[in-house]
Amino acid sequence: MKTCVIFLVLSFFFLSCNTKNKTENSTEVFPVVLEVIRFDKIFFETEPQDLVKVKKEFPFFFPAGNDDAVWLEKMQNPLWRELYTEVQKKFSNFDSYKAQLETTFQNIQHYFPKTKTPKVYTVISEMDYNNKVIYADSLLIISLEMYLGKEHKFYQFPNYIKQNFEDQQLLPDVVESFAKSQIPPSKEKSFLAAMIYVGKELYSKDRLLPDYKDSDKIGYTPQQLQWCEENESYMWRYFIEDQLLYNDDPKLIPRFISPAPFSKFYLEIDNESPGRVGTWIGWQIVRSYMKNNEVSLPQLMHTSAKEIFEKSKYKPKK
Repeated sequence: MKTCVIFLVLSFFFLSCNTKNKTENSTEVFPVVLEVIRFDKIFFETEPQDLVKVKKEFPFFFPAGNDDAVWLEKMQNPLWRELYTEVQKKFSNFDSYKAQLETTFQNIQHYFPKTKTPKVYTVISEMDYNNKVIYADSLLIISLEMYLGKEHKFYQFPNYIKQNFEDQQLLPDVVESFAKSQIPPSKEKSFLAAMIYVGKELYSKDRLLPDYKDSDKIGYTPQQLQWCEENESYMWRYFIEDQLLYNDDPKLIPRFISPAPFSKFYLEIDNESPGRVGTWIGWQIVRSYMKNNEVSLPQLMHTSAKEIFEKSKYKPKK
């Protein structure tokens, strides 16, 4: 397990493409049965005097250096207990989500046969929207407080962030976290490489969540997705004319790839655009590459951005 993932775990409290590529692995897939441990319930329903028992059973959730007083306060703090109550209202029965997760991991094991079936832990953490789900080989940690619905009273976040705090985003977040574990860090630092990296993540959702709408895969509203589709040619022309593709300016990431209320062309259209349009363009490049080349999903993960772009024959719709 990578060091950065271990740190995240230990600091806890804290459809469009449904066709399988003909070169995909045809390994027989057996039903997946996941074990789901509701650590959120275990922790908040434990009596303070029994904290030591929980720490002994789940030591990875209790990093060294924190006094028991920290956990005892969390157990009894009225705000934390109110959040726990709200989570239980939404997720008192996790069976339907468990079934969806099992189907998703069955799909994952079809394409990635060596993937272990992880043990699933549901938790209530610190509303870290950058780590709603953590996949780490044999562990899958899901922070349930991040899926209560975008209008929930506890969410004091900008709309562009909280619009994806919905339960239908749980599986896309799981697949995205899994995909990140399969994509090697890019040695290329260009804007194009960054777009294709996130494009690989989204294409994984095409294969692993075949019944999901494109808007849910990328976390857009239908209107935001429509804007990208209608302006694809314009955006591509802008990237080409401004010579952005092979530019390694790190400021291009927050302008066009990171979550944001809108993308930053520095033109009048900015306020009409959704954030992350570079992510959407990267997705289309990867889709074009997979359409025009006989490549498996695992092979895609390891293919360089340069090769993907050159062989993609990508051409934006007029």
